[in-house]
Amino acid sequence: MSLNENQKQRYLRNIILPEIGESGQKKLLSARVLIIGAGGLGSPLLFYLAAAGVGNIGVIDDDVVELSNLQRQVIHNVKNLGEKKVVSAKEKILALNPEINLEIFAVRANRETLRKICANYDFILDATDNFPTRFIINEISHEQKKPLIFAAVKGFLGQVSVFKSYEKNNPCYACFNPNIVDENFSLPLSEKGILGSVAGTIGALQATTTIKEILGIGEDLIGKILIFDFLKNEFRKVKLQKNSACKICSN
Repeated sequence: MSLNENQKQRYLRNIILPEIGESGQKKLLSARVLIIGAGGLGSPLLFYLAAAGVGNIGVIDDDVVELSNLQRQVIHNVKNLGEKKVVSAKEKILALNPEINLEIFAVRANRETLRKICANYDFILDATDNFPTRFIINEISHEQKKPLIFAAVKGFLGQVSVFKSYEKNNPCYACFNPNIVDENFSLPLSEKGILGSVAGTIGALQATTTIKEILGIGEDLIGKILIFDFLKNEFRKVKLQKNSACKICSN
């Protein structure tokens, strides 16, 4: 396909980057990306991927917008209180870029729904805020051989990584965090504090990582994890090892 004049103008600042160009922009427009979570991480992730011209985006979230969300989930506002997050998110994203194909799923991200929905996408983005769902996402991504672009935040801390455990000797998320928990597990509210701008920063990094994966440019994060401590201004990259006894990817 060729870019039309409107696309050339809209994505001009992408296209003039030698690492992207028109051919790279076409890849972005053809990409199929599934975002699981429309909250603190999902907000900037959605905004930046849509703005960059990622042409086919799916969003899963079964929650509704609550007042306490607005401190960090910047895609929503007070007019959306009580509304499904995916509906609120779709309104903002299509106002930003009506040319993309945005599909929303107001369902719980469990094994059944993820197996069905993930099959239609090429990249799986974990923007969730709970351990049980992360482990399920990791399991389905490995099962369906889909790249998993992972991010997590807590307090002033953030993490970003890419898992392709179906290739070579690459680890999966469960190799990095083997403490698999059941679907009823939940952290107490006292351990769920987070500075909104930390979620925004990590979500933007997750978006950049996704764009790099789609285009196949730059240094990747496969088998590595970026760890950020914004309170101490400490940032480091740690190599991850495959666990030969992993219940998910060792077979």
